Amino acid sequence: MTIGSKKEPIILFLGDIISLIVAFWLTLVFRMGAVPSLALIQSYTVPLIVLLVAWIMVFFVAGFYEKHALVFKKKILGSILNAQLINSVIAVVFFYLFTPYIGVAPKTILALFLLISTLLLIVWRLLGPTLFNIKHQEPAILIGAGEEMSVLKNEVNVHGHYNLRFVSSVDLTQIDGIDFKKEIIDRIYSEKISSIVIDLHNEKAEKILPTLYNLIFARVRFYDMHEVYEEVFARIPLSIVRHSWFLENISSSAHAGYDFLKRGLDIISALFGGALSLLFYPFVYLAIKLDDGGPLFITQERVGKDSKTIKLYKFRSMSRNETELSSQRENRVTRVGNILRKTRIDELPQLWNVLRGDLSLIGPRPELPSGVAVYEKEIPYYNIRHLVKPGLSGWAQLYHERHPHHGVDTEETRNKLSYDLYYIKNRSLVLDVVILLKTIKLVLSRKGV
Repeated sequence: MTIGSKKEPIILFLGDIISLIVAFWLTLVFRMGAVPSLALIQSYTVPLIVLLVAWIMVFFVAGFYEKHALVFKKKILGSILNAQLINSVIAVVFFYLFTPYIGVAPKTILALFLLISTLLLIVWRLLGPTLFNIKHQEPAILIGAGEEMSVLKNEVNVHGHYNLRFVSSVDLTQIDGIDFKKEIIDRIYSEKISSIVIDLHNEKAEKILPTLYNLIFARVRFYDMHEVYEEVFARIPLSIVRHSWFLENISSSAHAGYDFLKRGLDIISALFGGALSLLFYPFVYLAIKLDDGGPLFITQERVGKDSKTIKLYKFRSMSRNETELSSQRENRVTRVGNILRKTRIDELPQLWNVLRGDLSLIGPRPELPSGVAVYEKEIPYYNIRHLVKPGLSGWAQLYHERHPHHGVDTEETRNKLSYDLYYIKNRSLVLDVVILLKTIKLVLSRKGV
């Protein structure tokens, strides 16, 4: 089921690529005063490809391909200008470092390219979506019950950036008092409603399924409400989570190839990132010693894959180790520790945990053993998150805004589990890259997770 998350970003992505290529061709035309020769174009092929990849990654991090990308048109100009400012820095650095190897130093061409590409991107983003009609909304009816139905209807109708719009809804708890044929079926035909989103897990839906069956011949499409909920909110609705759900959706053996490739990428990334992170160590050491004179590192016990206890390494950001929670002495974030946390520099030593295999770059964040002991008793299926290796960053860290950090909060951890389940169900290298880029965006924007 897709209600706006596949067609839209693909069209936007292709439009951006075409805009950049056309901008480059126009740049050469203006610079040379004539149609560029094939030889001239070929001389710029390699640097152009490198810049296109780098620039598109910047667009991705800036949120240009998310389902909310077209909602606020007034922000398009500022978003593109900010992204192009970053892209200009990337381009200048690239040509400054690699001009001796690629043989071109296009100062004037680069300036023209930045100007023309920015103008074309703005025109494309303003006019392209209308031209390709990617914001068309189909009328739909929502049939369900409870809070999940209510929040889904509100999200889809109020924000309006999906290709469905609920023109009516039916509460299954009140289905016995409704003339279903007159109020719903006749309206579907008269208003040419093309889609029905229904809670197929609700027992009361069984009563109306025979009536709805005939709508198949009227080319009405049916979607499971919980699948739509999952796509809209990027989480699994916990109301449907049963043993049968895990048997159907969770399988470790089906991801064997992915796990192998992911481990390889973890090793390469940890080696490269760990080596670069060594540059921070002397400065962090000096700052911590000048602040309170305490130790540089702390170790923390966390629960990892298969519920095994692992030890994580971090730069110390608190006045003492947070695992000493039983102590009556005040434990506070230090002045330097506050900076380390906001920039996430305090977690750089965990790259060595990634190299050892305790962590992955991406996965559910590991919890303290004391918290896990509580959650496994109070939250059904909580231990399923230990099926996969925990990570430095994860899906829940991006989308669950109120997750508890050091205390025990059963209700918010239950909500957090819904995001962890989404990741475990949908995990792939593509999703891992998405999480990695979004994490970089959060850190750079100082909204650290």
